[in-house]
Amino acid sequence: MIITGKKFSKPEMSRVINGDTVLDEAPEEVPKERLDILLVNKYKSYNRSTLQKFIELGYVTVDGVVAKKPNQKFVADVKLDLKVPEDIKNADLKPDVIYEDDNVLVLNKPAGLLSMAKGEYCPEKTLEDYGLLVHRLDRDTSGVVILAKNEETQTFLRKQFQDRKAHKTYYAIVEGRPKLDEANIDLPINRDLKRPNTFRVEAGGRPSETYYKVVKSDDKYSLVELKPKTGRTHQLRVHLKYIGTPILGDVVYGSGADKRLFLHAAELEITLPGGERKTFSAPLPKEFSDVL
Repeated sequence: MIITGKKFSKPEMSRVINGDTVLDEAPEEVPKERLDILLVNKYKSYNRSTLQKFIELGYVTVDGVVAKKPNQKFVADVKLDLKVPEDIKNADLKPDVIYEDDNVLVLNKPAGLLSMAKGEYCPEKTLEDYGLLVHRLDRDTSGVVILAKNEETQTFLRKQFQDRKAHKTYYAIVEGRPKLDEANIDLPINRDLKRPNTFRVEAGGRPSETYYKVVKSDDKYSLVELKPKTGRTHQLRVHLKYIGTPILGDVVYGSGADKRLFLHAAELEITLPGGERKTFSAPLPKEFSDVL
């Protein structure tokens, strides 16, 4: 009987095994870098946080294709293009003028309009484009806001907010119904270190006080009147979440399952330069009546 060895299907492999030839070394992997880092090296007039915002807004293309993830990695020789549009992203969000004189401008801020620019470049219009900022409303909060036309007025108005002499009234639609129809929430608030952009009720935090009253309710949703006695960041949103009735549309403290945050600054009582005490108001947006 003749026994034959199994033939190699790849002759070149048998030559390698026999030592007659050597396989070519695997090509070295070309190093890759994060997209935001590549942009920092190319567009030195912008800082990294601004370029990250440009990427997320779709202003950056890589080899002609839009890239929206700052941490996505590419080789260094890719073709990068940055095109910041000249038109303003939210140019259609124009606040209505409630009152104006030589020193102040009172506006009804629409939901979606920023109070102030973030970072060195802001590709959208903000309240600062209309005057000097005295106080702020969250981007998704609508309603009365007062701006100063000169630094002296800005200082005069800001002091009233600091001294709690400016009185604000808000309306919110909340999920569910508070256990009490009327109450004063006196709970300290502190920054949540696990989520630094958010806040929570915490012993040892900054004193925070909110009066609320249920105006209307169908048990699924309630319209509540809110009178903050302090002005902490996210105070109303944090307090309402804590009592189990987060504001409808709140993507941070609630379910966020709606088209906007249902929080509206309805009234502002403040003293104007010259000593006149005035109350400015803005009607509830149509979206509120659509829900209730």
